[in-house]
Order: sequence, then structure tokens, then C-alpha cells
Amino acid sequence: MNGKQRARGRRMWKMRWGIIGCGVISTAHAVAVRSLGESSSLVAAYDIERAKTKAFAAREGCAAEETLDALLGRDDVDSVAVCVPSGLHAEIAVAALEAGKHVVVEKPLDITLEAADRIIEAERSTGKVVTTISQRRFEPASEFIHRAVHEGALGKITSGTAECTWWRSQQYYASAGWRGTWSMDGGGALMNQGVHQADMLLWMLGTPVEVTAYADTLAHDGLAVEDTVAAVVRFESGAIATLSATTSANPGLPLRLSVHGDGGIAVLDGNELGTFTLADPNAADGSTLVDPGRSAEPAFGGGVDDWRARYEREAAALRSRRRAAGEPDPGGMNHPAQYADFVDAVQTGRAPAVTTADGRRALELVLGVYESARSGKPVTLGPGR
Repeated sequence: MNGKQRARGRRMWKMRWGIIGCGVISTAHAVAVRSLGESSSLVAAYDIERAKTKAFAAREGCAAEETLDALLGRDDVDSVAVCVPSGLHAEIAVAALEAGKHVVVEKPLDITLEAADRIIEAERSTGKVVTTISQRRFEPASEFIHRAVHEGALGKITSGTAECTWWRSQQYYASAGWRGTWSMDGGGALMNQGVHQADMLLWMLGTPVEVTAYADTLAHDGLAVEDTVAAVVRFESGAIATLSATTSANPGLPLRLSVHGDGGIAVLDGNELGTFTLADPNAADGSTLVDPGRSAEPAFGGGVDDWRARYEREAAALRSRRRAAGEPDPGGMNHPAQYADFVDAVQTGRAPAVTTADGRRALELVLGVYESARSGKPVTLGPGR
């Protein structure tokens, strides 16, 4: 079989999906399945609340199963999306894996490391593919900054910041019994909203080794978990970063991530590339940053203008592909790109771009933040936690 025949075979192959949990986030997963066109189809859905299952199935044009076992027992379901409350992720994911399904788990992977490890062990023993949602990695600006970091454009990475500055009303927490609880949500502003920023920080800066944090509930009555948290994270490389998350900043700000090195600075504002500056190698002390509109030629090769042009080309190409495929504007909910990666991973036998190990690492950082905030002491991260 030649390359063109293999490519045609891949295009003809179809993944058939089931969605477990028909709450708010399930819509993003249904959109992702539809966005893949002929390579995917949504077959069935299930929620413990029968009315939610029926409404979702009617809207999405799929079967409404009455039990979890019925959905997992379907021969025409290859993969499932786990969209239940966070504290149930491992229970559902492991059952799906043992039923022979590939699995996409909404963030976080679960709310304890023990539960995350159960998913990882089931993934290993069944040979199926698992990913946890970290869709912000798939935005063009995110991918661009990651490439710049790992190709050395910013030099030695020294520090970074990751901010989730949002507002969630009292009604938001009251709208579902599991929200804002330790038992099912696993935490508050950081575990639910800020975990994406935790993942992005690790994706850019590498392995964390220690964290010191503060957390409190400052703007919501009767909330058991934090609505405001700030942490300082030290990395294996020596880099130091800050991580903050809040749902008490009204009306909120776009997500922000910045990465700083001795050769440059890159900033992600929302989903867009913000500041991108490189050090001027001709400056006497090597510390002067060039204006983003000027060209510099750092030691790694390629000036700031070259990097920005590269970003614009890649971002334009991606937007064009999305329009051609009829994909909706992701608006920060870029599940379609992660789903496309997952389907390709299953089909080709490679690991997905976001692995269960990645999900566990972000979870470990979040739990370390909580432990430090409770104890008032630095917490060591790494093997043995």
C-alpha cells in the first residue's frame, strides 16, 4: 500500500463516540465530534439524570441510553467522552477502558493522585488511548510560544506567570450541587478554572519541584473551597513562576501567560499572541530588548520579525483550514483541535499530544498548591507524592 492509499484509508476510518454526562461542557464535546466530519460520529449519550440525557440526545441526534452499562456495552461506540463531575472521572474512565473504549476525560484528570493513577493503570493494562482536555495547548499562539521556548528563541527560561482572573457568581456555584465542593469539584478557582493555566505553565517551563501558596474564600458566601489563590512555583531548571487563579474578580479578565528568558519574552493574552520580544545581541550588556517591529538576529538564528511572520503564516493557515472544514470559532473552547489529535493518535498508534502523565502532573501541582495553602509551608513535588 502506497502513501496515498494509506492516507485514503485514514480518511475513510470513522470513530464512533458516546458522551457520558450531559451537563454544560458536554456541548463542547459534541461540537468537537461534529467538527471532525466523516472521521467521527456521535452515537449515544448517557447522564444519571434521565431528562438531561433525553434533551441532549434530541438536540444532538443520537441515542439516549438509560444506563451507563448500556452505553459502554454498545459495539458501535469506540470512544467515550467523560463529562461527569470531576470526582467521578476515574470511576467512569476506568469502566470505559475496561469495556474496550478509548477515552477523552474533561479536565482535571480527577481530583486525587490515587484516582489519576487508577486511570493510568487501566490505560496501560487495556492498551487503549486516553487524553485529558487541555485544549488551550492547541491554539496557534500557544503552539507558537511553546515552539519558541523549546527551540531556544527565548534563551534560558528564568521565570513565568500564569493568571486566571475570572468571576463566577453565587448563582454559578448554586447551579449544580457538585460545584465548589471538595468531594466532587476537588477545589475551587484553581482546580476547576485555573487547572488549564497550571497545565500551560508546566508545558512551557517543565517539571516543578516545589510550591508555596496562599488561598482563601473572599467573595462568595458559604463556599467550602477557595475563590482566590496565588502560588510561587520553582522548577527543576531553576526557573521560578507565579500561578494565580480567582473567581472573585468581577467582571474578570482574559487568561494571561508569560514566559521570560535571558534571550526574550513571550506573552499569551487570551488566545492571542501579545508581547513577543527578543534580546538584542548587539547591546553592550546583552539586556536590551528590541522593539517588536524591528529585526534582531539572536544566536539561535532568526530575528523577531522572522518569528512573527512564521506565527502569522501558521495562524492564517489554521484559520483557513477551520473555515474550510466549517468549524465554529473555538473562542477559547478549542476541543475540536484536541479531538482531531486524539483521533489521529488512536488511528496511528502514537501517544496523544496531551497524555495522562501530563494530566497527572498538572493535578499534582494543583494539589501541592492546596497543601501548601493549608499548611503554610513549602511543598515538595515529584516522585512519591
